[in-house]
Amino acid sequence: MVEPRQPIPTVKFIDEYCQIYQNIFPEVRSFEAFKYLHMGMVSDIKRKTLPSIAKVVGLDNHQPLHHVLTESPWNVKELRRQRLELILYVLQGRPIVLIIDETGDRKKGTTTDYVKRQYIGNLGKTDNGIVAVT
Repeated sequence: MVEPRQPIPTVKFIDEYCQIYQNIFPEVRSFEAFKYLHMGMVSDIKRKTLPSIAKVVGLDNHQPLHHVLTESPWNVKELRRQRLELILYVLQGRPIVLIIDETGDRKKGTTTDYVKRQYIGNLGKTDNGIVAVT
C-alpha cells in the first residue's frame, strides 16, 4: 500500500492547531483546504469570501475551498465533538462568560455578500444591510 503524502505546511500555529483535526479528513487535499480556510480567516483581508481567501493563501482558484465545505467526506459532528473536548480541556473547569453580539450595518448597493433588506438593530428599522451574530 502506498503511504499518503504529507499535507503541505502552512503557518506554524495554523498547522499545529489543525493537526488536532487531521484524523477527521480522509483525504490530504481536504485537510489542506481546511488549513487554508483557517489561514484566510485569521488573515487581515477585509472580505472573507472563498475567492479572497484562495488568493491570499496562494491558490489558483477557490474550488478546493468550496469543495471542502460542500462535498468533502469529513464529519462535522466529529469536528465539533473534538473542538468541544479541546475547549473543555483548556478551560480545566474554569467558568467562562459567553457574549453574543449582533451587529448590523447599513449597506448601499449589492457588492458586499449577503446584503439584503432586513431588520438592523443599530438603526431600529428594516433597511438594506448586513447582520452578523458572533
